[in-house]
Parts: sequence; structure tokens; C-alpha cells
Amino acid sequence: MKIWNRQLGDRVSNIYQYLPAFRWRNFRLFFGGQLLSMSGTFMTQQLTIPWLVYDLTQSAWLLGVAGFVQFLPTLLVIPFSGVLSDRWSRRDLLMLVQILGISVSLSLTILTFTNWITFPILLVLSVLNGLLKGLDMPVRHTIVTETVDDRADWSNAIALNSVMLSSSLVLGPAMGGILIATLGVKYCFLYDTLSYIPAIFTLLAMRLKVRPMQTLASLSDTVQKLREGFEYVSKFQPIRAILLILALQGLVGMSHVALMPIFAAKILNGDATTMAHLSTSAPIGSLFACLYLSVRRGIAGLERLIVVAQVLIGISVISFSLSRQVGLSIIILVFTGCFSILLITSSNMIIQTLVAEDKRGRVMSFYALAMVGMMPFGNLLAGTLAQNFGATNALIVCGGLNILGALWFSTQLPAVSRWIGR
Repeated sequence: MKIWNRQLGDRVSNIYQYLPAFRWRNFRLFFGGQLLSMSGTFMTQQLTIPWLVYDLTQSAWLLGVAGFVQFLPTLLVIPFSGVLSDRWSRRDLLMLVQILGISVSLSLTILTFTNWITFPILLVLSVLNGLLKGLDMPVRHTIVTETVDDRADWSNAIALNSVMLSSSLVLGPAMGGILIATLGVKYCFLYDTLSYIPAIFTLLAMRLKVRPMQTLASLSDTVQKLREGFEYVSKFQPIRAILLILALQGLVGMSHVALMPIFAAKILNGDATTMAHLSTSAPIGSLFACLYLSVRRGIAGLERLIVVAQVLIGISVISFSLSRQVGLSIIILVFTGCFSILLITSSNMIIQTLVAEDKRGRVMSFYALAMVGMMPFGNLLAGTLAQNFGATNALIVCGGLNILGALWFSTQLPAVSRWIGR
């Protein structure tokens, strides 16, 4: 028994050596609880709602509109969420999101079980989901550094947070596809509702250091804090350049996700199972990227990785648009997911390492704004292009814009590298 315990202890020590963020109890609780919760969230947002919208409307344009309506509120809420994240308890804010989220998910569950769901109702609940996502994202990114007590473990915690999100992206749509094919979409919403419960309990169990809390005296005070954050990111060249390339990724780099139901049902002649396979392919690829970044030390060289990843994303999106075989499309999307997470997580690691602590929440709100805030416009753009020129041509245009963006970012590399090397 003693030998077995010693061997187990050695294995745990080896894990902590390569994944030091897991040394911290708070991070382990956060990782486990959010893994389950986010799998339900991604099941709903990435698979169930788009599939249900297309099933109800059979319209590519309305599919784009639904994506636009879901993410537009995120665009409006994110900046204010960053201010709140800098001044209030991040755990309490995240707890509020979980409680409100379970309420929305429960509403979707009841409506689908009773067959009262309609496209307009779905749009209204999508707006509520978008509002919650806007509050959630900056808080979720900034609380990660609070769950580990050693700054040297921050980059590993950030990378493992991406592993958690990518794993959720795999688990959620995969289970969603099975549930839709066997039991129906209503059970996807039921799973999402139940998945919030462990997240709430693990947040309650976390023991974070008390941060000094500040109140916002007025709306003008809030606006002033937003202005300070905007001036900071606009004048800090490496963060400004990274946020711009992320904004382009949010606008055109995720266009294939918006049009996924069309490719699954029309172009590849598939069904809900095909949709699930396509939806989980990119997250599988993203896991490989996250695992690579989680064992990587430091941020030196990540700025060059961003350029390479952006070019490869463009090539992958174009390749996916031209594929007419499910197997080939799945393989392409695996690579697309890998390159996308290399870009997004590398950007996150650089920003969180360089940013001033008192502005972390606001800067991460701009990080979330660049990605998710641009997605409603990307969904609308993709849907409009697909409606007028076809889904294939829409993705070719979007992939080409990705490549042009990478060429621009390459001109920013010398200045970004100088800041990283300091």
C-alpha cells in the first residue's frame, strides 16, 4: 500500500510539474465545474439553437439573423462587464451568470417539452443568452488568474482554461448530436439546465483572496472607466494589434460555424448526426493546440505563431467550403480548430501577461469584444453572402480576408516582439 501511495504521489507530482495550475485547489474546482457547465452551454449555442432555427425556418438568412440576434447583446454588455470585473467580486458575478443562465435554459426546456417553442420566442431567449454571455466572458477570463496564487503559473492556467473550453466544445455538440438524433432537441436543453448545478456548487466551494471592492458612483464614473480602458488598449501597441487581428477572426474566421447547418444538410446531404460530427471536429483539433500551449513555457515566439495560425485558418476555411465529402470536411475542421485556438489562446496569453493588473478586467472585455462582439456581424455577413452568392463562395471570401489580415499583422511583429522581450 505504501509503495502504491508513493507511486501515486510521484505521478501527481509529475502532473503538477507539467501542469502546475492544477496544484491550486481553486483552479481544480473551477476547471471541473465549468467543464460540465460549458459543455451544456456550447451544446445549446453551437448546435441545438442553430439546428432548431433552421428546422423551424429552412432559411439561410434567418439562420444568420438568429446568430446576429444572439450575439449582438453580447457586444453591448461586454464593456460594462469589464468595468464590473475590475471593481466587484468576480466569483459573485460569475455566480449571478450561472443562476440567470439556468433560468433561461429551464425556460427553453419547458417550451420544447410542451411544443410551445416558436422562432420569435427562440429569438427572445437568444437575446437573453447573449446578454448573459456578455456579462460572463470578461469575468471568466479574468478570474482564472485569481484561482492560482503563483504568477508563474498564470500562462499554464490560461492554457488549461482553453483546454477546458475546447473539451466542452467537444463534449457538448457530440452529446447534443446524439440526443437530437435519438430523443430530440428538448433533451439538449434539459442537459444544459442540469449542467449548471455543479458549476454553482464548485464556485461556492472556492476560497479566493479577498479583493478590494469599489462601487461605481454614477453612470459618468462607469463611462470614465470605459474610456480609460479604451485609451490604454489603443495606445499600447502590442495589445492593440492583437485585438484587431482577433476582431477580424471574429468577423470572418468563424463564418463556417454560422453556415454549418447549411453545409451539413444541403451541401453534404447529412442530418443532425452529420451536424454533430462537423461541430465537434474543430474542438477536437483545438484540444491538440491547447495541450501544446499548456506545456509551453513563457510567451516568447507566440506572436509569430499568431501570423502562421491566421494564414492557415484562411486556407482551412476555403478548403472546407470546397469539400463535398463528410470525412474530408471533418478532417479540415480538425485543423481549423487547432489553428483557431493557437491564435486565440496565444493572444490571450500575451495580453494577460502584458496588461496592467488594475485594467485587466477592462482589457479582457475588449478581448472578448473583439472575438464574440464581432461574431454577430460575421454571422450576418456570412448569411447574407450565402443567401446571395451561395455558402461556398461566402466562405471563400471570408477565408481570403483571413489571409489578408495575417499579412497585415506580420507588419506589426517587430514592435510586438520588442514588448514581449522586455
